[in-house]
Amino acid sequence: MLNTHTNGHDLAVLEYRLRTPQFLENFALGYPPVDQPRIEAAISEVLAASGEDVEREGLVNTPRRVARAYAELLEGYRTDPAALINNALFDVDYADMVVVKDIEFVSLCEHHMLPFLGHVHVGYIPQDKVIGLSKIPRIVDMFARRLQLQEQLTRQIADFIDTVLHPAGVAVVIEGRHMCSQIRGVKKHDSSMTTSAMLGVFRDQAATRQEFMQHIDRRSKG
Repeated sequence: MLNTHTNGHDLAVLEYRLRTPQFLENFALGYPPVDQPRIEAAISEVLAASGEDVEREGLVNTPRRVARAYAELLEGYRTDPAALINNALFDVDYADMVVVKDIEFVSLCEHHMLPFLGHVHVGYIPQDKVIGLSKIPRIVDMFARRLQLQEQLTRQIADFIDTVLHPAGVAVVIEGRHMCSQIRGVKKHDSSMTTSAMLGVFRDQAATRQEFMQHIDRRSKG
């Protein structure tokens, strides 16, 4: 049974904790604003170094566009986690699995700064509290919009939900397609990568883990 909200004291404590320097450091948050003029200058140098004419019509505004694109693609470092949660935690008498699946994401590989993209599936088993449904995709975006590896992204999402909700367990599975392997290098266009992070009962109990995986497998049959 869903109650109206978590009490105000608990929310105030959570909001404080989400903004402490230690929390921000642990989750790579609180970065300064992107220096867009510096990115513009760097992109102009890259274009010139590649032999391009940076003054030709098609490229004259490219450095500015790229700088704006990076500001958007890397905004996850600058998300306020307390504002993201926005008090959307609810007291609940419910101890069965909550699954949010097929969350689309786009991120940047830290090795080549090329995109990888796909779907995230999240499951957790509440212990007294649940989070608003829209917050799970927002959490995914907060960690996706930065430079990293898929393995790291998977664990960050799981650890964040675990820290905020203190559930009995968290499961995260990510299926990603990496442009660094599809458009360069081995050029395997149909290849994909699956990573998972299992915490609490999802790690300790095979039956719970299997139930979550069955929920994911049913997504294409619904």
